[in-house]
Amino acid sequence: MTSNDEIEKTIREVLTTHGRMSSDAMTLSADADLALEGMTSHATVNVMLALEEKFDVEFREDMLTRKTFESIASMRDALLELISENPS
Repeated sequence: MTSNDEIEKTIREVLTTHGRMSSDAMTLSADADLALEGMTSHATVNVMLALEEKFDVEFREDMLTRKTFESIASMRDALLELISENPS
């Protein structure tokens, strides 16, 4: 099972590569609003696709909302839910 810390670290790495934010993803608060940090809707799609590949999951249609991708914490929670639904 993947731990919360491992998931958060991976999200931060993906944000660093794909998020196109003005802030350093590695130092942001887990609850920081990523849109306010400069992440665009286009970057959000790239982040989502990278996370799906890294965790071998697919975000459900009901998760494809701004709320799911508004913070590191919200993405972590969504990923934990998806991982628990489909344990490898």
